[in-house]
Amino acid sequence: MAAAAVGRRGSTTSTFVSLAVAMAIAALSSLPPSSTAAKAAPCSSHTFSGTTGGQNPYASCADLPRLGATLHYNYTAATNTVAVAFRAPQAKGDDGWVAWGINPSGRAGMVGTQAVVAFQRSDGSLVAYPTLLDSYAPSMAPAAPGDLAFPVSDVAAEYVDGKEMVLYATLALPAGNGQQGSSKFTHVWQQGTAVVNDVPAAHPTTGDNILSTATIDFSD
Repeated sequence: MAAAAVGRRGSTTSTFVSLAVAMAIAALSSLPPSSTAAKAAPCSSHTFSGTTGGQNPYASCADLPRLGATLHYNYTAATNTVAVAFRAPQAKGDDGWVAWGINPSGRAGMVGTQAVVAFQRSDGSLVAYPTLLDSYAPSMAPAAPGDLAFPVSDVAAEYVDGKEMVLYATLALPAGNGQQGSSKFTHVWQQGTAVVNDVPAAHPTTGDNILSTATIDFSD
């Protein structure tokens, strides 16, 4: 008798647990997907101004693992050139700056990188140009064409909805270094919070700002 009573209580408890689990699943499924709302939209969903219907004219894109940035690009193998659009959130409204570039030395770091940088001048105009990251405290000044390791053209920038800056450029890629092919490079991207006297100030030296480097093969 006692054993039978225990058996009935176990059955009732199991029924209640199953019902509670079912109700919990139903309640969770009815909630809005708040966790996905906090994530940045994937690069494949991005559109660009100046295109018909605000389309995405780039065949390839990558959601970069740091700073909420994305890279869109069109690679032309015949000429070994790549047209890129680098997008990054503005860290501090109109006061910040963004940069992207490749390091032809193959080293996974900023020193040796030839980059393009964009920011808003004190007069309100948006400026973009190539620069050389030749040390851990580079001048961030415009590089003379003769100082560039490879040609860079069509450099431009724009704001998107006041929240992101988009940096455009076309690169005639160098031959590569070591085991890297002509389409595979170390690339570096950055986001700063201040511009002082029309010169990008140093970026933070912790967290994502010192980890924003990866390898990319433009032919993939």
